[in-house]
Amino acid sequence: MGEQIIGIDLGTTNSEVAIFEDGQPVVLKHNNSALFPSYVAMDQGGKLLVGEAARNQYPVYPERTVKSVKRLMGSGEKVTMAGREYAPREISAIILKSLKQRAEHYLGAVVTKAVITVPAYFSDVQRLSTKEAGEIAGFAEIKMINEPTAAALAYEGKHDEGKTIMVYDLGGGTFDVSVVRMEDGVIEVIASHGNNRLGGDDFDQMIVEHVYDAIREEHGEFALSPEGAARITRAAEQAKFALSDNPFAEIKEEYLFEQKGVPVHLSLEISRKTYEEMISPLIDETIGAIHTALKSADLTVSDIEEILLVGGSTRTPLVQQYIEDEFSVQPRSEVNPDLCVASGAAIQAGMLSGEDVAAVLVDITPYTFGTSTLHIDDNIMSFTEIYVPLIRKNSPIPVKKSEVFYTLHDNQESVKIKVFQGEESVPEDNIKLGEFVISGLSRVPEGSEIVTTFELDTNGILHVTATEKCTGKSKQISIDNATGRFTEEDMDRAKGKIVQLFGEEDGVTAEQEGKDPARNIPADVQKLLKKAENLLDDAEPEDKEELIELIEEISDAFREKDSDKLAQAVDDLKEIVFYMES
Repeated sequence: MGEQIIGIDLGTTNSEVAIFEDGQPVVLKHNNSALFPSYVAMDQGGKLLVGEAARNQYPVYPERTVKSVKRLMGSGEKVTMAGREYAPREISAIILKSLKQRAEHYLGAVVTKAVITVPAYFSDVQRLSTKEAGEIAGFAEIKMINEPTAAALAYEGKHDEGKTIMVYDLGGGTFDVSVVRMEDGVIEVIASHGNNRLGGDDFDQMIVEHVYDAIREEHGEFALSPEGAARITRAAEQAKFALSDNPFAEIKEEYLFEQKGVPVHLSLEISRKTYEEMISPLIDETIGAIHTALKSADLTVSDIEEILLVGGSTRTPLVQQYIEDEFSVQPRSEVNPDLCVASGAAIQAGMLSGEDVAAVLVDITPYTFGTSTLHIDDNIMSFTEIYVPLIRKNSPIPVKKSEVFYTLHDNQESVKIKVFQGEESVPEDNIKLGEFVISGLSRVPEGSEIVTTFELDTNGILHVTATEKCTGKSKQISIDNATGRFTEEDMDRAKGKIVQLFGEEDGVTAEQEGKDPARNIPADVQKLLKKAENLLDDAEPEDKEELIELIEEISDAFREKDSDKLAQAVDDLKEIVFYMES
């Protein structure tokens, strides 16, 4: 078996990291939680906060905190944290680096390879941005697979017989639906559809708007501080969670603002019925996407034998009700919707590292890719630019397609190749991914053949080549010049920024191998730490708190090179572990 490869679910709201161990995917925990909040922040002292600590700071210092950055991946937008601008991929890199640390601590070794999941409906630019985030985080090799596909991998091990299933993936910020055929250990994705701007964040926002309307009704127009707005957003999210299990939820926040010198407090009850009326149009949209995917697969609702729910937002009762009403099938519930994507990524990582994994994965592209050419209308002697698809939506990947085009003029010296993503017949109605020029063509009569090749790799990233057939002269791009693409200089600067944010003394990058505290912890102490972490699940509250404190003390002692503090913490941890195991 080769070097350990880890699996990562990089989510909008929460992320997870998993490994393939002893023939099973294991989602790694910290402080008894596998979920790692996708929050990044800077405290008032300039210290980087990631995960739970950053989420806890959000209601107090929203201007120092970034959340839901996944929705901005691949865009040219910047986010501001503590007065400093960051590209979305830089924030994602911080999350990925933290997950990398979690895995390195568990394994006691530096990790340089990862399988990272992305929404099936992520565009080529969004995938490239995610790959760059992984590179900035210190991964030398990155394999990307679609989130619904990863979930199907986690699910496959529980079923031997062939069947057609639907993976309904509704997370914090994105929605995907995939039709999957599973038979004889082969998982084949037949069709996908989705929306990269639909998820639990939108459910939260509807509750937020409901709260604002209630405040206006009682107090008229009002102005909120950023802290007040962040507190309401947090309260809305908590109400959403509560309404999954209860018919009513209380939304309470003290001292939101002052009106004529009088403090205004929030105390509002929201019913599940009201909440469901608000979000039903969004769920209707997901049902429409289901039918689009079914049509692409040439299937009907009755052909779907099982439904797999993925993503925390599928815990919403109305989502499950809609699915049951649409398919007359109760969704499967034995797979944790929050963790199955990370588990599937770990299974794929196991395959890549040489583990004996039964499933074989066949993924598809959810988009059509093509170029444009001029069509000559002989009747009116005019030219019209038309779209020429080369790789069709729902093609299995990897895939490579070529088409021949011809020069228009005698002695034509150059040809511009435009690259588009989309389904529309008019080129400019699609997403333009990039363009390049092949110049210095041979001076020959019109009609010289230019062979254009589109190749989509297993990461869903597109490579385009144009070749003059008579001379073999060619040019290739990997859509590296797409909107927002980092230059090599940008990448080096971003890597340096991340190392600086984490602090060189943490020694968590591959470049700083040997300084990593996890690598330098002796095997006997690592074994003790693992024992302690395994005891957390069943520990009494007081014992659990003491275990967590001692685990953190040992980590701090190694980082600070404080041998006295380390020896005392190890002795104390041995004592409590012995007591709990007795």
